[in-house]
Amino acid sequence: MLKGFKDFLMRGNVVDLAVAVVIGGAFGKVIESFVTIIMDLIGKLGGTPNFSGWVPEGVHVGAFLTTLISFVIVAAAVYFMVVAPLNKLAERRAKGEEAATDAPSEEVALLTEIRDALRAR
Repeated sequence: MLKGFKDFLMRGNVVDLAVAVVIGGAFGKVIESFVTIIMDLIGKLGGTPNFSGWVPEGVHVGAFLTTLISFVIVAAAVYFMVVAPLNKLAERRAKGEEAATDAPSEEVALLTEIRDALRAR
């Protein structure tokens, strides 16, 4: 029973998902602080970064506006920090422009020298 559980946990999908959740949580904090900066800048321009108290003619639209602006900032940050760079990378890979090094690594060069020396004996 424990072996099956261990196999389940060590399956690639579960580990990848766990890493994605942790990275997503950390990235969420980065985006949250970015939104705070943008909202503070909006507050400096407009007087307040939080529109929750704005109630024109008794209609509570301020909280909705604050949430909407935060959503747009988060969407823009995710697009420009994650989606756009990954799309460019995918285009470069599709064109075959992936950064390829023609020179072998130091380890490969050393192993090649050793192989050649052994053949020469």
